[in-house]
Amino acid sequence: MIKRLFRRFVTGPEFPAIAPERPFIALGDLHGRADLLAKFLDRGPAHPLICVGDYVDRGDHSADVLRMLAGRPDIICLSGNHEEMMLNFIDAPEESGARWLRYGGLQTLASFGVAGVTDSSSPAALAGARDALRDAMGEPLIAWMRALEARWQSGNVAVVHAGANPARTIEDQRKQTLHWGHPDFARRVRTDGIWVVHGHTIVDEPRTANGRIAIDTGAYTTGILTAALIEPGQATFAAIR
Repeated sequence: MIKRLFRRFVTGPEFPAIAPERPFIALGDLHGRADLLAKFLDRGPAHPLICVGDYVDRGDHSADVLRMLAGRPDIICLSGNHEEMMLNFIDAPEESGARWLRYGGLQTLASFGVAGVTDSSSPAALAGARDALRDAMGEPLIAWMRALEARWQSGNVAVVHAGANPARTIEDQRKQTLHWGHPDFARRVRTDGIWVVHGHTIVDEPRTANGRIAIDTGAYTTGILTAALIEPGQATFAAIR
């Protein structure tokens, strides 16, 4: 059974107990690792699945990851900063293209069969690559990406991509903060008792402390994708290799 993959971590007394309304699984940053996603889904997760974003870039199979997730309405997918950069490229390639390509967009373009540009390409070449990408993706997949939410919550557990501003309520977070993080997120403990499950920042092993649950283990480079089973009173982790 899928639950046997998880190793247990019980929260300490320094923060209120984890208390989701029902158990769920959060899946870390995928970055084009369609193979690891498929391996996990083949095991049949027994609880609702929430993905923390960053499905594209860096890894070689971003197109496959997007198509797999878009075809699974039973999976809740959140947006990350790399989805933001990709959509910015689609909307304004001349302005946003160079940055996206430097941070992994080249691999995403290649996964959709688009080549011939670099981060130093001319505005006309970037616009041409955008047009080719848009044709390869199709409007339904682009619309699916645009509709992704940046936050999901159950009980006192919120799932986001990068972190949250501890001085603001979870409901009052800026999308940019949820996508890119906040300088105080790792330094200040929230006072509202909300646990934040997040990816974005690569850790050697998943970490649970002071209201933060970090699950990005760098799947695109380490070959280890982390899933976190969040249940009342505890978080447990599984490594998908």
